[in-house]
Amino acid sequence: MSTPLRLIVGVGNPGEQYARTRHNAGVWFVSRFAEQQGAQFKNEKKFFGHVATINYQQNELRLLIPKTFMNESGKAVGAIANFYKIDPQDILVAHDELDLPSGSIRFKQGGGLAGHNGLRDITRALGGRQDFNRLRIGVGHPGTKTDVIGHVLSTVSPADEKLIQQCIDEALVLMPLAAQGEWEQAMNALNGFNAS
Repeated sequence: MSTPLRLIVGVGNPGEQYARTRHNAGVWFVSRFAEQQGAQFKNEKKFFGHVATINYQQNELRLLIPKTFMNESGKAVGAIANFYKIDPQDILVAHDELDLPSGSIRFKQGGGLAGHNGLRDITRALGGRQDFNRLRIGVGHPGTKTDVIGHVLSTVSPADEKLIQQCIDEALVLMPLAAQGEWEQAMNALNGFNAS
């Protein structure tokens, strides 16, 4: 068993025009988790984002939604991790995942960045360490590389949004395991889930 989570980050883009785009799936997850826990976000300028602190599974857990754009997510994550001395292994980053179809969701420990600019910037801010945990929320791939930006920055269809929200619901059920560092159990349970 690894150590409990101390920070959960939902990456995306700030502003109303991006709120319902696929790139903000990580923000949707953290917002829903905060709502479920009755957490109140505060705008924290020194952490470049909105921060809430809750007691979860007998541990202090911080939730962060950066106010930076996706490709500068590390600015917020690095600031809060350095301030509270949070190890990368105790961080969970929720993000949109092109390599999974809408309706799929996976936990992952460390690993590559798969061209995700938000994860790349977080890695840079954490001194090159990639051993933070991820919640990969499937948003599907448009088929060609040239269409990727338009795809992640477009408003999600009602059908896809329903699938993504079902995935988020399932991940919320498994958060007690993930928060305690029971990654094998959490990963195995979530890996078998597909929304329909």
